[in-house]
Amino acid sequence: MSLQSTPRASIDSCCTTEARTSTCNAGVRPCSDKGREIDKANACIKSCCEEVKDCGSADCCGDVNCTDQKPSDSIVKSMDMTTNVAHTTDLEKGSPGKEHVILSITGMTCTGCETKLKRTLGTVESVKNLKTSLILARAEFDFDPGPGTLAEVLKHLERTTEFKCERVMNQGSSIDLVATGDTFEFVQKSWPLGVTEITVVDKRTVNVAFDAKIVGARDLVEKRWGTPLKLAPPRGDQTLEAGSKHVRHVGWLTLLSTALTIPVLVMAWAPLPEREIVYGSASLALATIVQIVIAGPFYPKALKSLLFSRMIEMDLLIVLSTSAAFIFSVVSFGYLVAGQPLSTGDFFETSTLLVTLIMVGRYASVLARQKAVESISIRSLQASTATLADQAGGRKTEIDARLLQYGDVFQIDPDSKIPTDGTVISGSSEVDESMLTGESKPVEKHAKSAVIAGSLNGSGSLIARLTRLPGDNTISTIAGMVDEAKLSKPKIQEIADRVASYFVPVVVLLTIVTLIIWIAVGVKVRKQSGAEASVQAITYAITVLIVSCPCAIGLAVPMVIVIASGVAAERGVIYKSANSIELAYKTSHVVFDKTGTLTKGKLSVAVEEHLGSDTSTSMRLLLGLIRSIKHPVSVAVTTYLETEGVLARAVNDQKAFPGKGVEGKACGRVLRAGNCHWLNLSSHPKVRPILLRGFTAFCFTIDGSLTAVFGLEDSLRPDALSTVTKLHRRGIVVHLISGDDDGAVRSIAEQLGIPSINFRSRCSPADKQAYIQDLLASTNPQNLANTPRKPVIMFCGDGTNDAVALAQATIGVHMNEGTEVAKSAADVVLMRPSLAGVITTIDISKKSINRIKFNFGWSFVYNLFAILLGAGAFVNIRIPPQFAGLGELVSVLPVIIAAVLLRWSKI
Repeated sequence: MSLQSTPRASIDSCCTTEARTSTCNAGVRPCSDKGREIDKANACIKSCCEEVKDCGSADCCGDVNCTDQKPSDSIVKSMDMTTNVAHTTDLEKGSPGKEHVILSITGMTCTGCETKLKRTLGTVESVKNLKTSLILARAEFDFDPGPGTLAEVLKHLERTTEFKCERVMNQGSSIDLVATGDTFEFVQKSWPLGVTEITVVDKRTVNVAFDAKIVGARDLVEKRWGTPLKLAPPRGDQTLEAGSKHVRHVGWLTLLSTALTIPVLVMAWAPLPEREIVYGSASLALATIVQIVIAGPFYPKALKSLLFSRMIEMDLLIVLSTSAAFIFSVVSFGYLVAGQPLSTGDFFETSTLLVTLIMVGRYASVLARQKAVESISIRSLQASTATLADQAGGRKTEIDARLLQYGDVFQIDPDSKIPTDGTVISGSSEVDESMLTGESKPVEKHAKSAVIAGSLNGSGSLIARLTRLPGDNTISTIAGMVDEAKLSKPKIQEIADRVASYFVPVVVLLTIVTLIIWIAVGVKVRKQSGAEASVQAITYAITVLIVSCPCAIGLAVPMVIVIASGVAAERGVIYKSANSIELAYKTSHVVFDKTGTLTKGKLSVAVEEHLGSDTSTSMRLLLGLIRSIKHPVSVAVTTYLETEGVLARAVNDQKAFPGKGVEGKACGRVLRAGNCHWLNLSSHPKVRPILLRGFTAFCFTIDGSLTAVFGLEDSLRPDALSTVTKLHRRGIVVHLISGDDDGAVRSIAEQLGIPSINFRSRCSPADKQAYIQDLLASTNPQNLANTPRKPVIMFCGDGTNDAVALAQATIGVHMNEGTEVAKSAADVVLMRPSLAGVITTIDISKKSINRIKFNFGWSFVYNLFAILLGAGAFVNIRIPPQFAGLGELVSVLPVIIAAVLLRWSKI
């Protein structure tokens, strides 16, 4: 049965309408059950059915529902084991809240399996936003509990599909521990403060989920359970582990099938003494084992797919073909024993070799898919150990990286991998970040520099303070975005799925037609007896059934998407959706933001003008107004003022206006700082000269009067000109839009060769959105086919004020140095501050689409000729039925190889 965690019942669950008839202590655990003393004055409750009161102690509610610290319903693993672990629901809140569920699915072999999975889960009302992937053997969805629990949904899925499901836990922090004693008894023990869920992994191991802000992993393991516990061996990526387990399972079945088939082939083909009945009996026994043990699992899958999902899939073709060959051989052997042998004799070697070659094809296919996915696994970059140190670098202790917690200071030795994200406290070195950003040049690191998990330290030694835990660091973030892209499906996949869904029924129809035609040819043309003609026709029908393969069609798109996502990530480009890969090569317009995108975003104050006598007070007010604003212009002015020794004064009622500026109040006066256009100061005699010199003007007013104006300058990124030039050469129109002043924008446009009609200045977020909308509404120049095409607009930006335009464009590209708001709105994230990533984005898309086209072409050519050869259309050239099982191997391997070759493609 399925094992699950044991969420704790609400203390006042007996007070709900549904529970009033039950005893008060049923399923209830008092606060003291955690081993903590409760101050009576601050206790949450005085009795079971008394009204819940406010808590004065953070600890008193560790085991009750005064906080949100409750485990979620969770299926851990399907095991043939019985447990008395109870599952209780929080009756105070009714059903548990919506949760995101990730499942690792074992048993999917073709696109039909994925369709069956989608249909089965898609009919469940509680399942929303379903995403599936055959390549990753994974399903993701939001579960909104209704009449049924998640446990019931997963049991229904396993029962109707014959798949095995394992939930992948990836929310919050978690750690695998070796349980003391029985794992199920361990789950029932008191949980330390901060633990949110405990799930059973196996007979010795439990997975403990916890809030890392309440309790650290090291403290939890060493101090919070009474006696120190041991870490379980690391499990690695759960999805990859499940895939490896499935590969091993298929491999063992293939070996067993081969071992049973070889003797049958020897007895059928070797020049042995005439002992037909003895050899036939031995072949029957071996073929029966193959049919039951090896081919047996195909039967329930095929039948359940037909009954529950109303689908005719690849497994049904295998069942029909192997069953026909086996049953015919049994009947033929029966006639032989009865002394009336058929002219064809038995052919047990056909059924056994057919099954074995099918298994060889399946094994080669799943192994190739698994290796392809493993080859682009980002999580493998995570270091396994870390060295704790004090800030002076004195005391050192090597620990498992999983035990890192907030507040830790760790040492990074020369030539070692950085265990997690942090900020350098002392030391200096050069760090190779190429495995994460694609930037081959080492990056200098010194005090206050950020270091990235998975990057490789150079010859120096660094002391760093942890900023992000291993489960939530840059590696995990990138891996999460890459997985999101792998699970998404481009529109072209819909065509492949539609073709694959009709494929098997069409093959069944062709098989029937083949059978009828060959019986007619045998009787009418070749003058054979009805029995002899039927036997001959059956061999052709079996071949047609098994040699055709829809798997290549189904894998044509997702295999390329998975590899392309990983290859792009290695080069510092993260596709957040498969649609971006499908569309990027069609890009007709690229629209750039200026500050922080085309330029470095490292503005510096070049000139300043002050009006009024009390400059000191006005600068203190300005610093108080803008110091919390993260826009590059505000940051530059803030840095300048702080460098000049200005101390900020308190400013109230601050309000930011994206693309314009910021407003606040102090001492009854209205303060405003921002661009001159917003403040209507473009023609002011102190502002205009600054604009004419091409500087970015930043103005500060008090009660509407100009008090100060700053002229800021920025420099182009080193690769800005080369990137824009390459885009122009490809016939892609380049645009520049910015909220900056006209002089600064015009200067950048002229340096990059962008014509005046293609740049806009003083743009608010709404203006940028409108500009993108106008481009989308336009029509591309006519192509070679003389037909207008819908434009594909790529927008590149980095700031919060770019978020609307990023979302509006066909493809939004975010520079990773920008804000989280902009990143969430983008479709593509450039992990390093280089505009060459725009070219990489387009190039990977183009090469991916070319491989998808090849895969579709190969699938069509293979199936056309395979079916014609199998059906005997060429009369003198045919595929023997016993070798038809090689069909999957021949059809799928080129598709996988074409995708994997992307890794070595020149991009």
